Amino acid sequence: MNKPISEMGWDELVPGAALYTFDGSIDYNIAEIQPEDRKYSETSSKSMSVGDWRVIKPVWNSETCIDCQNCWIFCPDTSIIARNKEMKGVDYEHCKGCGLCVSVCPTNPKSLLMFNEFVTVEEALSQWPVKQKKGE
Repeated sequence: MNKPISEMGWDELVPGAALYTFDGSIDYNIAEIQPEDRKYSETSSKSMSVGDWRVIKPVWNSETCIDCQNCWIFCPDTSIIARNKEMKGVDYEHCKGCGLCVSVCPTNPKSLLMFNEFVTVEEALSQWPVKQKKGE
C-alpha cells in the first residue's frame, strides 16, 4: 500500500532524500532545464522541504564571488541559485547545510562560509574575513 508522502517516516523515503535531477526517464537534456522546471523524485528534498534540519547555513558574499559555478555543480540539493552562469544566492528552504559549497569555493576569502542558522545574512557579511596575502 502506498502512503502519501506527508505520512511517510524517515525510513520510507529515498535513501538520503537526495535531489535526483530526473525521474528516471532521460528524454531531455538536463543541462538545458532550470532546476525548478526539472522532474524530481517524489520523496526528494525538493518536495520534502528539509531546510528545517539545518543548524548551520552557507552565506554567500557577492563581493568575493567569481561565478566559477563550483558550488552549483557540487550542491547535492540544487540549493545554489544560478542563472546564466552567475551566482544569485542560496535556496534556504532546501539547503541542508552540508557545507559542500563552501569546501569547493576557490576564492580568497571564500565566497561562501558557514554560519549558525540564527545569524542573519547581514550579520554574517559584516563578519567576513579579509583577503589573506601569501605567507600570512
